[in-house]
Amino acid sequence: MASDTIRIPAGELEEFAKNVFIKVGLPSEDAALEAEVLVWANLRAVDSHGVLRIPSYVDMADRGDMNPRPSVRVEKETPATVLVEGDRAFGPIVTVYTMKRVIEKARRVGIGWGLIRNTTHQGAMAYYALMAAREGMAGIAIVCSPPNMAPHGARAAGVHNSPISIAVPGGRHRPLCIDMATSVAAGGKLLLARDKGIPLPEGWALDRAGHPTTDAKAATILVPAAGAKGSGLAMMFESLTSVMAGNPLLVPALEGQEGAQRHRQNSVVAAVDIGTFTHVAEYRQHIDRMIDGLHALPPAAGFDRVLVAGEPEDQTMEARRREGIPLPPGTVANLRKVAERFALPVPEAFKP
Repeated sequence: MASDTIRIPAGELEEFAKNVFIKVGLPSEDAALEAEVLVWANLRAVDSHGVLRIPSYVDMADRGDMNPRPSVRVEKETPATVLVEGDRAFGPIVTVYTMKRVIEKARRVGIGWGLIRNTTHQGAMAYYALMAAREGMAGIAIVCSPPNMAPHGARAAGVHNSPISIAVPGGRHRPLCIDMATSVAAGGKLLLARDKGIPLPEGWALDRAGHPTTDAKAATILVPAAGAKGSGLAMMFESLTSVMAGNPLLVPALEGQEGAQRHRQNSVVAAVDIGTFTHVAEYRQHIDRMIDGLHALPPAAGFDRVLVAGEPEDQTMEARRREGIPLPPGTVANLRKVAERFALPVPEAFKP
């Protein structure tokens, strides 16, 4: 770790973030949730979706792209489905609201499927899928935005690197959870590399002209994971979210419509009641046995042991709760500027 990297207790960082969002205009309860979701990502080493996002959220609120006081409302609903208009709400506010609704639907009819229209950046999508897993259900969360990734065979952005998270409950073990973008690397990892002042690995991104680059400051276009597979998934996720919600995001950009790149997102969150199909206790046991079996496999060269989806993040969370969250100098400098703007006291760890 670089010598100028600082460590800060999660509670201090969360309180600071909450106070920033109150200054931005969020009600105290919403500000606390927004701060919790960002710091939760940092605790799990998903720093690309943590507090480094705060300055950009402040900027988007200034522009009216993120709405601190939205009118979130249900537009259509059936026993199993719901369409929620987000009114440009800060992502976690409307996404937690909708996930709670679909979990209740799953309890009543076996499945809940929610579409969120016109939300904004939601942070790490695993937060929402795990809400269902903690209730003994399978959880799914998908999100789409305007284009930031080149489809396979192109050198210009045409699709979004739409992330997906799926989580299922274990018994003795914590939930299995995958949270991945359809790009080689999440867009936030470019921001993190800028804050750290380090180059990108080869194959992550393209510059504005569509040329491969390792310069984090020049990188503007993401590269799809596994070529046609990643970009194909991105197309289907847009079809399941934005197009189905009546708010397409790719077509306006591809056709060059004015304002098409303005930040906004559409999302799916879903919960499945496992008990509708099988005994939940048996399901949990089988997940545990699968994890045990995978752990018992011989590790490949360069690996100490075989880990399962979500396990590295869980292990990092335990360590960071004890030792504090590391933040690179660029992130700290940007957060100091936010504190100065709002005349907020900075955490002790931020002081020179």
